[in-house]
Amino acid sequence: MRAVVTGGAGFIGSHLVDRLMSEGNEVVVVDNLSSGSMDNIKWIGSKGFRFLKRDLKDPEWAKGIKADVIFHYAANPEVRVSTVNPRVHFDENLVTTFNVLEACRNLDIPFIVFASTSTVYGDARVPTPEDHKLNPISVYGAVKLSCETIIGTYSRLYGIRALILRYANVVGPRMRHGVIVDFMRKLRENERKLEILGDGSQRKSYVYVDDAVEATLVAFRNMDKFNVYNIGSEDWISVKEIADIVVEEMGLRNVEYVYRPFEDGRGWPGDVKMMLLDISRIKNIGWKPKLSSREAVRTAVRSLLNG
Repeated sequence: MRAVVTGGAGFIGSHLVDRLMSEGNEVVVVDNLSSGSMDNIKWIGSKGFRFLKRDLKDPEWAKGIKADVIFHYAANPEVRVSTVNPRVHFDENLVTTFNVLEACRNLDIPFIVFASTSTVYGDARVPTPEDHKLNPISVYGAVKLSCETIIGTYSRLYGIRALILRYANVVGPRMRHGVIVDFMRKLRENERKLEILGDGSQRKSYVYVDDAVEATLVAFRNMDKFNVYNIGSEDWISVKEIADIVVEEMGLRNVEYVYRPFEDGRGWPGDVKMMLLDISRIKNIGWKPKLSSREAVRTAVRSLLNG
């Protein structure tokens, strides 16, 4: 298989690249390195691997590329950014997705796999199935939903086979944002006090990156013309419990937690307070996570401390 991975120097994308290359596929990574890092790529010089430093906002980004599938993982993943600079998500997520779809259409690339997010559901009943009402409460979630919509339209109009994957919070080695990274950074600056955005009761599902990549490939191997799957754990964990794990794994004691709650105890405007995905659909095709949310968080913390 000839695969293009956009954002392949980033967190999830680079782990997907490792798996695709280890299985003997040809892989082209396209990344502008705005948030990704060449340190995440170990395949330079390997047979069947190419790296292209290109910006997906350029309509000509796919020049010279031939592929069977595009795994579209390039995006700005910072939900909080949209509260102060929403244009970032429009440019980095929606414009880039349109240009990827145009590449599929113009270059006859038959498959696209899109990394979407649980935030498209907004404040939803839990566990949340794929057919739940989509009502995002952040610009990030709204833009990701817009991407899903335009992908679905291209699939119907041009016959591009599309796979939408709505990930819970993915954690593991190489991650550079999110609550775990935030807590570790703050505790390195001050071992006695930890600022926690929200009231600590926010409860969400976490999935380890190896589980997420395995789910991605299981879904891809079973895809039809257009499919949507939730990818997450079957349980959830509170922000306060994550803080406890980080403190414990860093070998700290008597850390004072200072809570900074927004409305209803949320961490910031647009923060989904409770998120647990119903993963019955993807379990029916043969995948389930090996690690629980708590295990995923603890394993991720250890990998970051040892990395």
